[in-house]
Amino acid sequence: MRKFFAVLTNEYRKIVLKWTFLIGTLLFPVLGLVFAFVPALIFSLTGEPTRLVIVDPSGRLAPRIKSSLSAERLAERAEDDARSRLKEITEQQSHDLRSSARSAAVRFIFVNYDANGRTAEEVRNELKAMATSKEIDAYLILPTDPMAPNAEPEFRSRKGGDFVANTLITEAVNDAVRSQRLADAQISEATARRLNSRVVIDSAGIDEKGNEKNSDALLAASFVIGLMIYITLAIYGQVIMGAIVEEKETRIAEILFSSARPFELMMGKLAGVGLAGLTQLGIWVGSLAVLVAYVAVQADMSEIFGLLPTISPIMVVYFLVYFLIGYFLYASIFALIGSAVTTVQEGGQFAFPPMMLMLVGFYLSIAVIRDPASPIAFWASVLPFFAPLTMPVRILAETPPFWQIALSIALNLIAIAGLVFLASRVYRVGMLMYGKRATIPEILRWIRQA
Repeated sequence: MRKFFAVLTNEYRKIVLKWTFLIGTLLFPVLGLVFAFVPALIFSLTGEPTRLVIVDPSGRLAPRIKSSLSAERLAERAEDDARSRLKEITEQQSHDLRSSARSAAVRFIFVNYDANGRTAEEVRNELKAMATSKEIDAYLILPTDPMAPNAEPEFRSRKGGDFVANTLITEAVNDAVRSQRLADAQISEATARRLNSRVVIDSAGIDEKGNEKNSDALLAASFVIGLMIYITLAIYGQVIMGAIVEEKETRIAEILFSSARPFELMMGKLAGVGLAGLTQLGIWVGSLAVLVAYVAVQADMSEIFGLLPTISPIMVVYFLVYFLIGYFLYASIFALIGSAVTTVQEGGQFAFPPMMLMLVGFYLSIAVIRDPASPIAFWASVLPFFAPLTMPVRILAETPPFWQIALSIALNLIAIAGLVFLASRVYRVGMLMYGKRATIPEILRWIRQA
């Protein structure tokens, strides 16, 4: 055991004390913030206002469309939509929400155009010429009888990729037609607004104890946990393979084998690298918890804590257990691959299958979130290779019976024992093989004869 701990300590220090470990540890939270906020920042950039011409031969819809597309109305809609997602909101938050909605709202400038005395084709050609010469950005031609069943307004834009503006115009036309139909039916504007008002549903999940839980927060937390486990397993599996190939290329293994048994060397290497991965994962989880607490306090959003899914101490224990299970499962596979190849490039080719297994497990976790009690959730959370990624998500979504968790752990421990046994036999012989990549028949022979 003394030699095992010596190898473990050496591998752990060799990884943790490198500057690449520090950079990688800091880079993941930074990239997480980038992917979380940059897309929202990009979508909030409205760019230049859209210069729009509306041709309405009937004169019935244009005022309603312009009213729907006004900056004030668009800001109100954005504010109402955001407000509907929050159950309680303070006056300061309401003011901030209103300011954000107004700054992010798409802006339209309505360009006057006189279509009198021109045919429909002349109007269309002239507007196309104005768009081509960049006098306008878009035009909307309404039918002579917009209330007709088969009436089709014509919209053309130089900004064809601006799906936000295009969607707003489509909604504005539909709202205008609907309002006009109600007016034709002698229904007052106030009644029309009441009829058209959206119903906000108070939606929440229910756990096994009958308590309410926030489904959106659950989805986000499950995704983050699954992603962290996936990235950590992928990174440190590759680290194991690279370390073994490096020792093989530099022939350090010959010296190491003279002072310790191959099994002790391999297990010490697996445990040391795994402890480094656990250290990094702990830093990520702790940083995430501190960040959420800081944002909630600074923004006076204490209700955020009420939206977060409940994570009990036993859940944390389960997450650690399944991280270690996943690590030793995949690290054993990568160790076996590293023992059988001669270069890191060759190992990268053989690393594709285990990487795909991890990716499948990550995608299966999405199905687990949707229905934690389904048969696919049960099998995905107990079978080896998938359970390390799916069972933590299932426990967070809806804790299964203890016998299922015990069965999952038992099956995965059996798989680990088998993989470690195979990897140690391949490691014992493969580390002393140089010059050529081992074939599958040779690997099978090593397993039988070692």
